[in-house]
Amino acid sequence: MNVENTKAQMRKGVLEYCILSILNGKDKYTSEILDTLKDARMLVVEGTIYPLLTRLKNAGLLSYRWEESSSGPPRKYYALTETGILFLKELDTTWDELRTATNLVTQNK
Repeated sequence: MNVENTKAQMRKGVLEYCILSILNGKDKYTSEILDTLKDARMLVVEGTIYPLLTRLKNAGLLSYRWEESSSGPPRKYYALTETGILFLKELDTTWDELRTATNLVTQNK
């Protein structure tokens, strides 16, 4: 079994939650989202993020707006919708429960 595959699957499992958390309270464009993820050592590439943002938008969790940029083409800024805010709150609770359970199990090594 390859540990790198397992690590990648673990990151994928929390990526949606991380993106919603990044957008909580502040609209951001894709490069800002990617930079935040990279700073946190979440290894994500543009080819992964764009389909995920589209899926979250189609699910009603995100909206977007176009904004002119002084340094190039217009930028697409993403924001949480009301549904996205509620969804994120539920994920916060689930994450806390999962983290607590995981810590309990893994501390018994």
